[in-house]
Amino acid sequence: MIYLDNSATTRQYDEVTELVYKLSREAFGNPSSLHTLGLNSSEIIRTARGRVAKALPAGGEIVFNSGGTEGDNTAIYGTARKLRRRGNKVITSKVEHPAVLESCKRLAEDGFEVCYLNVDKTGALKLDELEQSIDDKTILVTLMTVNNETGMIQPIVPACELVKNYNKEHGTKVIFHTDAVQAFGKMSFRNAPFDLITISGHKFHAPKGVGAMYMKSGLTLPAFITGGGQEKGYRSGTENTTDIAGLGLATELSYADLAGIQNKLCALSDRLRDGLSSELDDIMINGTDEIGLELDDYGKRCPSILNVSLLGTRGEVILHTLEQDEIYVSTGSACSSHKTGDSHVLQAMGLGHREIEGAIRFSLSEFNTLEEMDETVEKVAAAVNRFRRLGSFR
Repeated sequence: MIYLDNSATTRQYDEVTELVYKLSREAFGNPSSLHTLGLNSSEIIRTARGRVAKALPAGGEIVFNSGGTEGDNTAIYGTARKLRRRGNKVITSKVEHPAVLESCKRLAEDGFEVCYLNVDKTGALKLDELEQSIDDKTILVTLMTVNNETGMIQPIVPACELVKNYNKEHGTKVIFHTDAVQAFGKMSFRNAPFDLITISGHKFHAPKGVGAMYMKSGLTLPAFITGGGQEKGYRSGTENTTDIAGLGLATELSYADLAGIQNKLCALSDRLRDGLSSELDDIMINGTDEIGLELDDYGKRCPSILNVSLLGTRGEVILHTLEQDEIYVSTGSACSSHKTGDSHVLQAMGLGHREIEGAIRFSLSEFNTLEEMDETVEKVAAAVNRFRRLGSFR
């Protein structure tokens, strides 16, 4: 099996699986209970919180939740509720994850003004539009770090600086949130300037159904889920102790040798891209060819994602053809794979139906090998050439 759909979900680290299994048997106490079993579970969560905190800016609050979607919803709805007396404008982009776009859509239905920034042909945000859009009614800017379909590293560092400068000049308190689901575990966030950061465990070899939201020191949001007051009142509900522990360990393992992981992803991405370009005509890289590894490398591509349009084909057909050889890829975001119509991300980049129809997303992890890239190139080339030969009979 060659698994190249890591942007949809990743295989857990073996160490994480072993830890979760062990704790499922031994650490089943409710972390809110005052007896020994409860206190043990509480200590496990404390340890995990410390592990996650080391990978994020110092001094902030780490709130555990169910993953990226809940984190995005909490950031957006929480900010809207907190600041609605001061303003009603939210700024986002046309290429965000559905967890952000659908939340903003609901805010618009409730009377908020939502501004959607355009992107250029590579999928990079147009910062001049942000500068023109922000005003004294704005309460939130929410922009993703790495695009989940193209891997584009967005210019969120200068975007955040623009927002902070606006706040200084006008005495406002516009909050800056980033969905870092595709970036966390692949680049450093230790010195990130953002107010709110959301991450999801299953994107970096932790369990599904667990994630976290970072809140900058001094910032508070009203609870999105209320009840027993867990997570210091920010997120009620009995904590998922075992998976939170898995999230903490996966964070530690991901950042123990970040440079090594980045170098491997670069080598894999280059091998796959060069192989496809060599073996096939009429292909195009969606986004950019240049790879970046840091938050400041905006305008470049995170090496974990390679989105390619195989012109004259249908991506869905190529996907299922590869599946017969146990090679697993995607045609776009897993979170919107059951929706009909062309990718909203590729549409925003100006691609036509022909380019979008033939798009395949390859998403890589440290578990992949160069030999797998070579085999994938061979199988993709065979599938594409066969489809193109038969295309006239469709």
